[in-house]
Amino acid sequence: MSSVFTFHDPETAPEKSKPLLKQLLAQSGPNGFYAVTAASPETLRAYAALHQAFSASSLTNEEKTVVWQTINVENECHFCVPAHTYMARAMKVSDAVSNALRDETPLPTAKLEALRAFTLLMLCNHGNASDADIAAFLDAGYTRQNMLEVVLGMAQKTISNYVNHLARIPVDPQYETYAWTKAEQP
Repeated sequence: MSSVFTFHDPETAPEKSKPLLKQLLAQSGPNGFYAVTAASPETLRAYAALHQAFSASSLTNEEKTVVWQTINVENECHFCVPAHTYMARAMKVSDAVSNALRDETPLPTAKLEALRAFTLLMLCNHGNASDADIAAFLDAGYTRQNMLEVVLGMAQKTISNYVNHLARIPVDPQYETYAWTKAEQP
């Protein structure tokens, strides 16, 4: 099924979206997600603000990638997994971490695995975590601040994953090398 959304550029976007869309496209190159999301200036602004906030969080680049890709893979976002694989490379995240996230195989460290498990737990349980779940996360070396940062990452990824699903956005050319399909689970 094709998209029922218009792919805007800085000329066709709603007036309130034009400046931010122009800025985002200058930073990213062609980007179907931004082009579609520009139809709602409020959603585009919210996504950009959430991305900026999560990017400034206390999590390392590896940890941010774990949060993003855990959510992208669980939500089967065929746009976001390749886009974040591309971003992970730019952020100097190892291929071992990226591949483990994409393939849902073990991560290189127990701490990163604990972050993936907590992110997945929060996502699948709609933000509910038991005292034991929280203690396990803290025992792995994370903080209460990190718990809130996982929630922040979830908010960001909810917008991008859901918009990409609704609009059926094809993978942008710069991300095609990292095209992805969910691994079959035994």
